[in-house]
Amino acid sequence: MKTLLKIDASARNLHNAKASYRSLSRQLSDYFTAQWMDQPHKYSIIHRDVGLAPPTFMSEAWIGAVFTPEEKRSQPQQTELALSDQLINEVVAADLIVISTPMYNYGMPASLKAWFDQVVRVNKTFSFDLNRGDFPLQPVLSGKTLVLLTSCGEFGFGPGGVRESMNHLGPHIRTLSHYLGVEHFHEIGIEYQEFNDERHRASIDAAYTAARQLVGQLTGNRNVSSEVRAPAPNDH
Repeated sequence: MKTLLKIDASARNLHNAKASYRSLSRQLSDYFTAQWMDQPHKYSIIHRDVGLAPPTFMSEAWIGAVFTPEEKRSQPQQTELALSDQLINEVVAADLIVISTPMYNYGMPASLKAWFDQVVRVNKTFSFDLNRGDFPLQPVLSGKTLVLLTSCGEFGFGPGGVRESMNHLGPHIRTLSHYLGVEHFHEIGIEYQEFNDERHRASIDAAYTAARQLVGQLTGNRNVSSEVRAPAPNDH
């Protein structure tokens, strides 16, 4: 059995009485996961909701514990790193990592950055050796796939887009994913949310189509069932 690690980072949930307040990135993530689990393979899911339950931020005590040799850590230091150890174990167990997140101020939410800071950790997910010259960091893990599902209020953040230089979400996560052992990176995004026009609705439709096609690509099933449906237009 393989493992999918699903991470949701939006501060919004799926159950707001007002449909327009429901998280677009969470809906897309749930759709992707439902399509994935509908395939004829056996996968377990680990769900980590950093949007509604943010990890703690790094602190001086946390940094001190990380750079103390494991065999010399005090009990308080071990406690300080307990959450980090748990989050890292979830990454280690995962074959596929699915991250859903909105773009906040042209980057990732603080809660998602806190998650990355907890899991990208020396001697756990990467090693450090000055004998490697100017590139001393090397990932410890390998062979993982990451699917990034995003939503943003504006548009044109992709390669060649009018806001490409303002995109500090996807490129940042792609860079960090290297230290999670990610070798295959895929990104699907919904744009134009603040405009709420036909372009936004077309972007939603395109994202759900791309998500379904990506499931087919990753599973080798080119005929992914359409029985698992995207939300109706008035639910976006």
